Amino acid sequence: MESERPSTSGDETPAGGRTIVSRYGRCLEDFVVGDIYEHRPGRTITAADNIQFSLLTMNRHPLHCDHAYAEKSEFGKPLVNSALTLAIVTGLTVDDVSAQAIANLGWREVKLLAPVFPGDTVYARTKVMDVRPSGSRPNQGIVTTYTEGYKADGTVFLSFERASLIPKRGHGVDDVVGKS
Repeated sequence: MESERPSTSGDETPAGGRTIVSRYGRCLEDFVVGDIYEHRPGRTITAADNIQFSLLTMNRHPLHCDHAYAEKSEFGKPLVNSALTLAIVTGLTVDDVSAQAIANLGWREVKLLAPVFPGDTVYARTKVMDVRPSGSRPNQGIVTTYTEGYKADGTVFLSFERASLIPKRGHGVDDVVGKS
């Protein structure tokens, strides 16, 4: 009897079809300097997202949690916590940039460029800035990317550089999961 485990090689199945196992993310060899990834889908940030994240992280600033206070501010309404926008934009990039990563090595030049409000839908795009083999880990490399978060109207509200440690093909966790 055939194994219940999905085939990872595209082998023929008894019904004559193939089993294709999707790959999540990219290996080092898949990154090309200058490539730009438009990350989809976007994410609409709700008032509940903002309040829950702010209180969960102990950020009780009234601009995030108090409508009456926020109405008197220069914005006239609550602002989305900038740490939440950073987390969401980073999350939007995972499928394309860091799903195979061993580790994030750091963020640089995080810039908050415009306010985000509950109800805004946000998107992200990432440009590959540098790809190089690791000097100390022969089966891995470092990918440096530049990401912008932007609203549905095109307003860029956030940017950052990120360095990620990425495995070479054949050396990631996905390459050994499910194999005996």
